[in-house]
Amino acid sequence: MVDVNQHTLVPEHTLINEDDIEAILTEYDIRRADLPKIQRRDPALPDDAEPGDVVKIVRDSRTTDRAVSYRLVIE
Repeated sequence: MVDVNQHTLVPEHTLINEDDIEAILTEYDIRRADLPKIQRRDPALPDDAEPGDVVKIVRDSRTTDRAVSYRLVIE
């Protein structure tokens, strides 16, 4: 079986703790439900991700070097 997380084209996915989530939501003045969604069965997610968790995704970017986005894990 292939581990997709080891593939060079899959960006880094990291679970965020509750304190950091609150800081991010406050910074952007949004609610958790306003975040873009990612399904729990997405193979790039960490194995311990549960619905309701927030994942930080870091991608390479030509214009800003690194682009950071946040996604809400859903069922």
